Amino acid sequence: MSVPCTTVPDMTTWREFATTAPLISAIFLRRHAAAKNLCLLATTRSDGYPRISPIEPRVFEDRLWLVGMPGTTKFKDLQRDPRFCLHTATVDTEVAEGDAKVWGTVTDVRDGALRARWLQSLFEETEIDFRDESFDTFFAADITGASAVEVRDGHMDVHIWKPGTAERTVRKH
Repeated sequence: MSVPCTTVPDMTTWREFATTAPLISAIFLRRHAAAKNLCLLATTRSDGYPRISPIEPRVFEDRLWLVGMPGTTKFKDLQRDPRFCLHTATVDTEVAEGDAKVWGTVTDVRDGALRARWLQSLFEETEIDFRDESFDTFFAADITGASAVEVRDGHMDVHIWKPGTAERTVRKH
């Protein structure tokens, strides 16, 4: 059974997100790069329980993309239920370098030319060559919320964002 992926007004592309939530998007990209592009993807299994899986998302042509090996359970989860949460891989219990997560829904994009450009870009940036591979899932993410934390000067700042609102910060001591 597949849940249709539709875009509603409260969803945002990466470009729109980065424009309206520059602090959170910068923390996300910084932590994403520091972890060698590794993030943790939360999806919902068919039995309703959560699943956490590693993934290397990419921002390409102003969108956040979740693409990977065909046939994996995380992508089957997203085909059935397009909701996700993506968390930067935290390795420091002190969270000295910050931490971020975004959540939203995905749409499976079938545009062959776009897929080819994405695969060419992946090859140029990483020398990983999947240009002749056929991917059965190619997910573009629409972001419905995000948050990030930064610890400094004896306090923790929690940055929060939702579409249609400005970033806000809650300071915890």
